Amino acid sequence: MTTRRTFQTAGLGAAVLASAVSSALAAPTPGTKRFVRFRAQGQIAHGLVEGEDVRVIQGDILGNYKVTATKRKVGEVKLLYPIVPPKVLAVGLNYKSHIGNRTPPSQPEMFYKPITCLQNPEEPIRIPTGAKNVHYEGELVIVIGKRLNAASKDEARAGIFGATCGNDVSERDWQNGAKKDLQWWRAKGADTFGPMGPAIVSGLNYDKLLLETRLNGKSVQKQNTSDLLFDCTSIVSFVSQYVTLTPGDVIYTGTPGATQKMSPGDVVEVEIEGIGILRNAVIA
Repeated sequence: MTTRRTFQTAGLGAAVLASAVSSALAAPTPGTKRFVRFRAQGQIAHGLVEGEDVRVIQGDILGNYKVTATKRKVGEVKLLYPIVPPKVLAVGLNYKSHIGNRTPPSQPEMFYKPITCLQNPEEPIRIPTGAKNVHYEGELVIVIGKRLNAASKDEARAGIFGATCGNDVSERDWQNGAKKDLQWWRAKGADTFGPMGPAIVSGLNYDKLLLETRLNGKSVQKQNTSDLLFDCTSIVSFVSQYVTLTPGDVIYTGTPGATQKMSPGDVVEVEIEGIGILRNAVIA
């Protein structure tokens, strides 16, 4: 696992951010690649992380691309959510530890999150007007690399490009309260309710990774993705029977255990083995 660092304030200065970038990325695992999307000198680019450097990529990381000789120091770039997806899907009720006494679903229970909910690493989760019960949900997020329609499990497995960390932030009163909305459009889709990053890592066994969420440094969720009720391949294959998946689509795969309310001033971290730490402060 990566080195743990926790920041107790919502305002992160430039020096802290540089240190945070370096500490957020997991050490390389043999046979894997670590892709990031970043801003440096006013430009946004994709890059391949090699040691303390980011090698700038030309082209499409999901298709044809070239790793150039241009390098940036990891600690000197601003990491962004690692891909701009055509669509964002998510799975509910995908760990027995999260379901509790409820009957497990017979198939993946899917919903959409709008692209506008995405948030960068080290940038704040904003509690919107009227929200009183906003919870974290640390999750593995899979990134689709190929067009998939009615895909078999073998095709689905081959169509997964990589994975990253995500936080499916949720306002429980809007989701399940006495005056809950008809849809989860704001309960799970409000601006900043989809932090994602810091890198997409390809080549991992996505169904055997330790996931841990920390709130102000305290571990509040900890479980292996091997405990998913529906593994990554099953989710992708199922979705593709009804909705065509396209390169760059992302799927939040579900959260383990119990969740709790976050408040302004809190810092939430989602750490996944082999990927790194997604860290966000919470503000009003």
